[in-house]
Amino acid sequence: MSTTHQIWSHVPAEYAIPSRAPSLQDAYSYCERLARTHYENFSVATWFLPKRLRQHFYNVYAYCRISDDLGDETGSREASLQLLDEWECELNACYEAAPRHPVFVALAGTVREFDIPKQTFADLLTAFRQDQTVTRYETFDDLLGYCRYSANPVGHLVLYLGGYRDSERQQLSDFTCTALQLANFWQDVTADYEKGRIYLPLEDFRKYNVAEADIAGKNNTPAFREMMRFEVQRAREWFERGLPLVSKVSRELAIDIELFSRGGQEILNAIERQGYAVLGRRPVISKQRKLALVARAALHKLI
Repeated sequence: MSTTHQIWSHVPAEYAIPSRAPSLQDAYSYCERLARTHYENFSVATWFLPKRLRQHFYNVYAYCRISDDLGDETGSREASLQLLDEWECELNACYEAAPRHPVFVALAGTVREFDIPKQTFADLLTAFRQDQTVTRYETFDDLLGYCRYSANPVGHLVLYLGGYRDSERQQLSDFTCTALQLANFWQDVTADYEKGRIYLPLEDFRKYNVAEADIAGKNNTPAFREMMRFEVQRAREWFERGLPLVSKVSRELAIDIELFSRGGQEILNAIERQGYAVLGRRPVISKQRKLALVARAALHKLI
């Protein structure tokens, strides 16, 4: 087995770069299948999106999904770094009209139609590489620096697909995407620690007299829960800062953006409902609450 094949054996076989590029239709089907079969709090391309944009959202999602998995699901820092390098080579090939991976075959048309800068995609890879070497964040500002690469580019991609390129909307999107990233961090404290990472700022550990041993022991002390109360409120403030974006984009895109934002806030509500005791018990949004959010969004579309 070649070294390349050995490296790709760390991830699902369908992620591997094939020797020959698939047809465009097969590439589209690949991206749609990936988007529809992976669990997320909400479908990346909800049925509120206009049909003309759905495939483009599937293509962008597939890129983000695999990029994330290459950095997070291999169990090997060395393998992740090498896979991310090979993935970036395919990204470069996408912009040079010679990709082989179905994601990039599909994405090439999206990139051309919406004139998406390559750096937006590359920034995500910066975050996933950082995850291999940085496992603690001293300050909240340090964590925001990570979100700049891990979350905010996704919002910019969504805006590009909606036809928006201005800095005002991008800034509002950054608030929302950072808030979503924070909500996911606060939801996954135990899961992240099991991967060797802590995204809660260490300065807050000291402020609230919380020890890393509390996370290791899944010990939801009063001090830890008080710290989480503070973090949840901080994330809520970032969601609030981003909400004006909803009124600055098309109605169709606004429904999806609001659904994602409200979904992130529901994660925070779930954390609050269990008394901020997230260690050892991942807060989740109930199916009933998800349906309520979708129904609300559907009502907005009809009004």
